[in-house]
Amino acid sequence: MTAPASYRSTVQARARDGFGRLLLAEWTKLRTVPRWVLTLVASVALTVLVALLTAAGSASSGTGEGTSDPARAAIFDQGHFTYRPLAGDGAVVARVTSQEGGGPWAKAGLMIRGSAERGAPYAALVVTPGHGVRLQTGYREGGAGGGTGTAPRWLRLTRSGATVTGHESPDGRDWRRVGSVRLEGLPSPALAGMVVAAPDRVEVRRQFGGEDVSGEPADTRATFDHVSVSPVQPGAAWRDRRAPGGTADPGSDGRTRSGGTFTLSGYGDIGPNLFADDLTRITLTGVLIGQTAIVALAVLFVTAEYRRGMVRTTFAAAPRRGRVLAAKAVVAGLVSLAAGLAAAFGSMLLAGPLMRSNGLAPPPLWDAAVLRAVLGTAALLGVIAVFGVAAGVIVRRSAPAITVVLLLLLLPQIVATGLPLSAARWLERLTPSAGFAIQQTVTRFDRAIGPWAGFGVLCAYTVVALAAAAWLVRRRDA
Repeated sequence: MTAPASYRSTVQARARDGFGRLLLAEWTKLRTVPRWVLTLVASVALTVLVALLTAAGSASSGTGEGTSDPARAAIFDQGHFTYRPLAGDGAVVARVTSQEGGGPWAKAGLMIRGSAERGAPYAALVVTPGHGVRLQTGYREGGAGGGTGTAPRWLRLTRSGATVTGHESPDGRDWRRVGSVRLEGLPSPALAGMVVAAPDRVEVRRQFGGEDVSGEPADTRATFDHVSVSPVQPGAAWRDRRAPGGTADPGSDGRTRSGGTFTLSGYGDIGPNLFADDLTRITLTGVLIGQTAIVALAVLFVTAEYRRGMVRTTFAAAPRRGRVLAAKAVVAGLVSLAAGLAAAFGSMLLAGPLMRSNGLAPPPLWDAAVLRAVLGTAALLGVIAVFGVAAGVIVRRSAPAITVVLLLLLLPQIVATGLPLSAARWLERLTPSAGFAIQQTVTRFDRAIGPWAGFGVLCAYTVVALAAAAWLVRRRDA
């Protein structure tokens, strides 16, 4: 009697097929549907088109002072600096006898800096009406010091190699150390002298859909006596640096001298420019429109199979449903990443010449912050696509899933413009829209979260959504 032939399940054999076969199958599904391919192309075209329209309508606000370096565009280096060359190690000493105007953060004091060029390394020991004596450096707010000390005040700034140390005194005899900073690359000789500066008076009006920032310069004036720079280069005269571009002028109507007393007046601040235009992020704004096509593609990539019942065939061929979901997420994420690369690089390359023709100085692509923003924009679209796939599995209906994803990404950004700044920051930190922070290249007054932290928030939402989709797809009927 012949033994019966053994039966071998073809379903089980297919279940053991590699993950690569699933990826190939899902990629074949996507590329063979013409409207899905056109949706990807539309995403790139919309992003680039918005970038071109934005660049064509852009105009210089003057806040960046014509620089294409994002780091320098994000600082103020103005005020009025009167100086002499400090020959090697030494000190500059003066008494600030009076200070007028400019608000609580008006600055009057001493400075040692590497050169008169914009963005040069510096250390400034200054008296402020509202925040005491401060030792500031690096174009940052605050600085070491504080207290209630105001003019009249003695100040001393001492250089030893690359280290600059500040002391202050009420009477010129009992000195208190304020702090020390290290200025890498500080040349010899450096520039040492007196400085006055004051932040602009800025008003921010927020309304749903946008904001309006307006400002006007704040003047400040201070008087100094007992001024000395030692050792000073023989025959070196006092010079003034007032121009925003960093030029050194041999004379100035903002300085007067009577015997040993100097009076300086000026405007503009030395510190962060929290209202600088982020030209890279502005150029990449088109992603807000282009993402709609990506979300639609990702959701339809899932819901089309549910609507037509083809998902039963897919699950019959690959019973491990979690692997099918993973394959769909990987394919949607990778094609969206590729579209994002084309959209982001295309926007930057094509919008740049238009911005330059309008008097702007867009930063180069090879700048580290710009390159991170461009590559991050592509990664952003890839993660959004995976988020869309997860939403499609959870909701299983196209229109509601697309609506939910777009609302989570766009609504917080729109609502935030009509909220007080503190509430707006929290809204943008805690919602998926935080992912768009990856496009930031300068630090602004309304910054809610750092680039990588914001991108991490979006990734966390996506992981949770994908986990929920994997749980549901195993327990629901196809």
